[in-house]
Amino acid sequence: MRRTACAALLTLTLAGTLAGCGDGAATAASGDAVLVGAGDTSCTVSTAELPAGSHVFHIENTGSQVTEVYLYDDGNRIVAEKEDIGPGLSYELTAQISAGSYEVLCRPGMTGDGVRTRLTVTGAAGVDPAQARAVSQYRAFVQEQADALVPLVQGLAAAVTAGDVARAKALYAPSRVPWETIEPVAESFGDLDPAIDAREADLEPGQAWTGWHRIEKSLWAEGSTAGLAPVAAQLVKDVTELRERIGTAGLTVASIGNGAKELLDEVATGKITGEEEAFSHTDLVDVEANVAGAQKALDVLRPLVQDPGLLAQLDAAFAGVDTALRPYRTPTGYVSYETVDAGGRRELARVADALGEPLSRLSAAATA
Repeated sequence: MRRTACAALLTLTLAGTLAGCGDGAATAASGDAVLVGAGDTSCTVSTAELPAGSHVFHIENTGSQVTEVYLYDDGNRIVAEKEDIGPGLSYELTAQISAGSYEVLCRPGMTGDGVRTRLTVTGAAGVDPAQARAVSQYRAFVQEQADALVPLVQGLAAAVTAGDVARAKALYAPSRVPWETIEPVAESFGDLDPAIDAREADLEPGQAWTGWHRIEKSLWAEGSTAGLAPVAAQLVKDVTELRERIGTAGLTVASIGNGAKELLDEVATGKITGEEEAFSHTDLVDVEANVAGAQKALDVLRPLVQDPGLLAQLDAAFAGVDTALRPYRTPTGYVSYETVDAGGRRELARVADALGEPLSRLSAAATA
């Protein structure tokens, strides 16, 4: 995911239709862009080779199902992503990519293995000092949060191992705050993301369920820690490994901005429904941490954005989210999400949507 230095957007100007692309053919794009056609059985890319730098991928869902598109590097790590693209809809994703081998993955229906298309990136992109400084600042922030995360999870694991259900419940939501704060770049950590934070509904057939939500279900639905000690120990191991990976994580200006946008989309369409914390109903703790992480992304990218109108819109939208959350705050955190009525949930979704729209323009603005 995300943005880049001073390289030009694309060396190819593409328009019209792509010949021979079948149901995955993208038909048009605004300006210079790499066209990605995400069909029901195909994933077409308008070029097989690109120069290193910042590029706009114009994604069109030419199929009949909701789809998602990912850009993977040669280590199978997600570099850029866009989920929930409805049939007939398009999306422009800015990505900062260095030399190497990549794959564009289209996953119709957002399930299964999807369809992959190879992409080769050559040469070297220039390094913009201001962008490098922004990435360094955000990496330091992520490291700070990861350093705080490990002892919190260790405390939760100790309570689980001791069989203390009440204490484990009390520590559950606070232990997640640093993770939720850095979730805009969670995809940078590859397999650790699902190992740490997969929900039961997210599991693929045969996939072992580990992480916080496995613990959550036992604590609230069963009122027990039976069998959880190994799960808690694995969670400690996973967040400790995450902490060690921060220094080499593939962060870019683009990945920071795109991650903030994707996370707000998730808040608006998933977390506001109560799906995230289905048993503990501590969803609002997660939402506040997600918003704080997105705010930090804006803070470090702000000096790169030359559009004062966009910055003003983002500031107003963040303030709107804070206003919407305020009635649910308590001296110790937040009310149970079960107590938030339908009107309150609609308002939270509205302000999250209102923030998501200007965030969708942050990556491009910061790499212009």
